[in-house]
Formats: sequence, structure tokens, C-alpha cells
Amino acid sequence: MAAQRLRALLLLCWAGATWAELDEAGGLHRGVDLILDCVLAKEDGYGWGISASPLNVAQATLVLKQVPVLDDGTLDSFTDFPGVSAANGDTPIAFEASVARVQLPHAEVLLHAACQGKVVTCEFTPLSQVGGEAPSPEREAAAAYFISTIQVSGGEFSVSMVIKALGGTEEGAPLHPQLNLPLSPQGTVLASVEFLVMTQTQSIQSSLGASASLLCGFSMAPDSGPFHLEWRRQHQGQGQRVYTWAEGQGQALREGAQLESRELLEAGNASLTLPGLTVRDEGTYICQISTTQHQAQQIIHLSLLETPKVRLNLMNEAVPPSLFCSITGYYPLDVAVTWSREEPGGAPSPATGAYFSSHRQGSAGTYSLSSSLRAEPGTQGATYRCHVSHISLTEPIIVEIWVAPPEKGASIGFFIATGLFLVAILFLGLRRC
Repeated sequence: MAAQRLRALLLLCWAGATWAELDEAGGLHRGVDLILDCVLAKEDGYGWGISASPLNVAQATLVLKQVPVLDDGTLDSFTDFPGVSAANGDTPIAFEASVARVQLPHAEVLLHAACQGKVVTCEFTPLSQVGGEAPSPEREAAAAYFISTIQVSGGEFSVSMVIKALGGTEEGAPLHPQLNLPLSPQGTVLASVEFLVMTQTQSIQSSLGASASLLCGFSMAPDSGPFHLEWRRQHQGQGQRVYTWAEGQGQALREGAQLESRELLEAGNASLTLPGLTVRDEGTYICQISTTQHQAQQIIHLSLLETPKVRLNLMNEAVPPSLFCSITGYYPLDVAVTWSREEPGGAPSPATGAYFSSHRQGSAGTYSLSSSLRAEPGTQGATYRCHVSHISLTEPIIVEIWVAPPEKGASIGFFIATGLFLVAILFLGLRRC
């Protein structure tokens, strides 16, 4: 099993370079068994007895059967999932889930994740079991539903699936000792993906005044019935609805929020567009799709960034002179301002004694801050620098100014005053003449 997974992984890493080009050229898709290592978790009190921890956690395998992926010519080396075998007398927990009743686009992201140094996490949780009891000895198995959440590190892909466990394929099929569900001849629990909600981006950064697209899509089995869509925003402990769709009608509760109704109905595209972003749009957005049978959601974080603008001026030329550093137009609030001083031929060193104003928020929602410092240029003069760090910057903004030594400034002032005095005497003398 491990050797097969490693071989498949290496082949996909080799093929990944041409994947996008083939997709743009309209290449054919082919079904591949997608094998995921998952964690099956359930709180106490359920009808089966996993007790690996206080949260009832157990290792499980999820096999998504024949997921359509783009065939780049290397998929012939792949083999179907061979089934499982008991180790040390323990029956593994493995689900073989068909995706025939739904669509799972962008599955290649899961296949290529390891090649790109990313980690795929998979969590399984039982949703319900009709009657709350194990199947009877006559194999009149109750329907069991699970929800699986699969995510790729880096926030690039996330999908939540409602999976229905199916009955045994043969009369007298054995039950899984922990799940009380019929096992297939391959030792797996056969299942079907009935409903899913997914996003390609779990985190978005934008700027004030720009437009943001929150990606969300869904797919459901043909007999799922009508659906209801709700977009909600949560921020700093408060929530509000942004957009709803029910009974063929959409309603924007945030001014300008847009959703393509045709794409929603024909392709399951529930993506939301927010134009003219303001600081009030920042937060966590929840795309929730509900039917009469199922409900799933995706969470997308929207953060706003504005880069600070920095100016450094000499406030006055008194002895000692004062410097003024102005930082404006940044968002969010967190900003760090430091000063440094460097004499000719010396090394920069921190400058202490700076004064800072409080943060001020303008009408657009951005912040401003100022800092002043009394300069001590010494006998040779010195270069003063104002350093500004912010989350929107990959490296600090540094502005600098040269402060002349007091002697130089005093000499210039003395010569100017002397010159003006001599001109005045000469003028008076000429006037007498």
C-alpha cells in the first residue's frame, strides 16, 4: 500500500509541470482513486465504541473512487484501491466513497499537494444514524451519514462533504466491529458523496476601495431537492448576513454584493463579489448551503491592507534641532516606528528619547501616527533615520535626513549676520555722503 502511494506520488510530481497546459488545451479527464489518511472523531455517547482518546479519535482511510482528473498520459501506471487487511487482529476503518452523484472539480490540487510541499488534512465526523442504534442482525442497516472536511495547507483548497454509508453488497456481510456498518469483500465501508461545499481560497487580502471575490461552490445529488444559500460575515464577536438566496430569489444585504444567479443554478457557483471595500467589510465570511437533508459550509477570511506613507522633516534649526516623522494611511492598526542615528564613518545605533502621538483614524478608516525626536548631531553631524514596519510591508520603510553639527550652523549664521551688519554700515555711510 505505501509503495503504491509513493509510486503514484512520484508520477504525479513528474507530470505536474504540464498539467495546466493540458487543461487549457481541453484534455480528457480520467477517473483515479484518491486515497486520503483521515482522523475519525466523535464525542462520547455515540452508538459505536471508539475510545482511543477522550474525544474518541481513530485513524481512518477515505478513498474517493474514480475522481475525474486530467489525463496527461501518466495515469496508466495507477492501480485501483486494492482494499484493506486486518493488522494485529484489528479491522482498519476505511471508506470507499463514490463521487458519481456529485462533481468534485480541482481534485488535482489534492493529488499535487505533496509534490508542492503542502499537507492535506482530512477529518471525519459522524452526523447521524437513524434510530441511534446499530443495525439488526438481519442486516436492516440504518442510514449513517458522515461529514468529511479536507483541506490543503496554505489555504488553497477546502471541501466539506456529506457522505452516506451504503448497505452491504452481499447478504450476510460482516459488520465493522467499531462502526457497526456492513463491510464489503475488500474490508471497506461502501459510501457515496451526497453533498459538498468547497472553496479554492480560504484567505483573501485586498485593499480599500478594491473589489473582492469570495470563491464558493457546491454540488449535490440529483434528489437533494431545493437549496438555500446564505453568506454571513463575522468580525470581533458580531455577525451579520451579507447575501441570501432562497426559492429562486437573491437578496443583497450588503450594498453592492453580487452573485451570478445563472452560475449559481447551472454550475453551483455561489461565489460572492464585494465591490468598493471598506474597513467594515473585513472579517470572516461563511458560505453556507442547506437542503432539506444536508448542510455544509466553507469559511473564508477577508483582510484589508494599506501601506503606510512616511515623511521625515526637520521641524526647526534651533540648537538642538527637532525631527518629525509622519506615518499616514496605514491599515490595520499595528505599526512599529523606531529611530536610528549614524555619524560619519560610524555604525548605525538606536536613537532614544522619541515622542509618539496616539493613533488617529481618518474618515476612510486608515490610521496615522507621528513621532518626534530631538537630534544630537555631535561635532561632525549625523544621519537620522525613521524606520516604519507594518504587516503590509515585506521590509521596513526607512527615510533619512542629515543633521549638520551645531558649529557649522552657528558659523553660517555668524557670517550672515556679519555680512548684513557691514552692508548696513556701508549704506548709512553712502547716505551721509
